[in-house]
Amino acid sequence: MSPSRHPGEHLLDRLGMPARSAAPAGSEARFPDGGSWRTELPSCEGPEVLAAALEEIDRLEVPIHRISQGSGVWMLTDAEITEMVKACEERDIELCLFVGPRGTWDIGAGVKASSGGSGPRARGRDQLAQCVEEAERAVALGVRCLLVADEGVLWTLHRLRAAGVLPADVTFKVSALVGPVNPAAYTIWEKLGGDSINVPSDLTIGQIAELRAQSGAPMDFYVEAPDDLGGFVRLYDAAELIRCGAPIYLKFGLRNTPGVYPVGRHLRDLAVNAMRERVHRGRLTLDILERLGADEDMSPLGSRLPGTLNRFPTDGDLR
Repeated sequence: MSPSRHPGEHLLDRLGMPARSAAPAGSEARFPDGGSWRTELPSCEGPEVLAAALEEIDRLEVPIHRISQGSGVWMLTDAEITEMVKACEERDIELCLFVGPRGTWDIGAGVKASSGGSGPRARGRDQLAQCVEEAERAVALGVRCLLVADEGVLWTLHRLRAAGVLPADVTFKVSALVGPVNPAAYTIWEKLGGDSINVPSDLTIGQIAELRAQSGAPMDFYVEAPDDLGGFVRLYDAAELIRCGAPIYLKFGLRNTPGVYPVGRHLRDLAVNAMRERVHRGRLTLDILERLGADEDMSPLGSRLPGTLNRFPTDGDLR
């Protein structure tokens, strides 16, 4: 395979155009399996959508490490969660479910303000407790990855994990709804218990390198972002995202589709068709990586743990 290259540069060189600017430093960090990148399908809202995703994964031969859901644990019955856990276990794919109600669905008016108020965070003690309830329920049903959009919820769940109340192999994924945009903030989410941290898709490659220089926590990145997260389409940046952001999850999102959270049968066809197209976007991204010679060093399928990360100390005391 030819060495990794930047798209189109060999042709611009022939026209005598000036060389491109110096690239940011590459990342030396890796997942514990030695891989530099993994893949994720977001917005898999229930068993029917999951079945469509798995069908397209087989048809288009798209390797997937993680499948995540956004509506929340509370929008799924025990039977639906169990069905999704079983289907993902059979494929050795990690299943990640969102925990709890969030402020954007609450009765508080602040989130309707132009500032967004507290946004998706858990409002008050009740929503914090509801998120913990959701986590306990999901884990009992076999889920081993939980999606979190609140620093207080994350810290609480991490303390429960550190104390042995939640299994040690449960991982916490920080939502794109609250993604950090500077190195100090990225490190704080790691120390609070984040095992992979979603950053906004409008960050430059240089800014990605700055985050990575501060922390080795795995990064999640939409190579195509949903409209409510900016709608950025960055398929051609995938190779540089891997080089500078490793260890990184490439997330195959989808622009130009309405929001479906919280999903239900009234949105079934939209959710299913959007998922099929997300897998197609994944195939397009992987094809670009292959053409650029940048598709090596992917983690083995079935890999899920983040390795040793830096945490704030926990007191470990539980009543």
